[in-house]
Amino acid sequence: MSDKIKIDIISDVVCPWCIIGYKNLTQAISELGVQDHVVIEWQPFELNPDMPPEGEELREHSARKYGSTRESSELFRSDMVKRGQEVGFVFDFDENMKIVNTLDAHILLEYARGFNLQTELQLRLFAAYFSEHKDISDHQVLVNEVASVGLDANLAMSQLKHTAAVEALQQKESEWRRVGVTSVPTVVINRTSALSGAHSVESFKQMLASALHHKMIM
Repeated sequence: MSDKIKIDIISDVVCPWCIIGYKNLTQAISELGVQDHVVIEWQPFELNPDMPPEGEELREHSARKYGSTRESSELFRSDMVKRGQEVGFVFDFDENMKIVNTLDAHILLEYARGFNLQTELQLRLFAAYFSEHKDISDHQVLVNEVASVGLDANLAMSQLKHTAAVEALQQKESEWRRVGVTSVPTVVINRTSALSGAHSVESFKQMLASALHHKMIM
């Protein structure tokens, strides 16, 4: 890994901007032709760590947390659908959609890292939540998703029972907050520079080009 650029994506699986940002980032990587020179890791960030097990209806959540009206919510959803189409991702919002607790999903993503399946699981969870109307806090849903990317579902799900896994995850989240991460997505290059938000392909290309140049002259 020492000869590669390390890209950390601080993200939550119920953040629509996170999948848009990821898609733009990977397009930037592709256009620069540097796929073999970067390594991506996803880092945990719970937007709603206190979300109860039953979740919260999305419209109510948006109104309570962001002051969204029904009209502004509709405009946001319409905009996200268009943005998704532009990057090849399907947003399919419905009236029953909920914001859910993502702690267990993050623990499983940390577990998947050890098998080089973290990105596969992250993308699967994005699709399950935003495209397929699945409750990604439901353990049976999580069983199916971890199995679908090639992980042993029993071993993966056993991580959810380990206090140490929860504590390690929360420590990581605290570390990112301590260095100034307050929103997602935040893309960090080599732990030295960062962009917060779903930036454009061109912005990511500039960031990557700068990192590559710096690495070449070091």
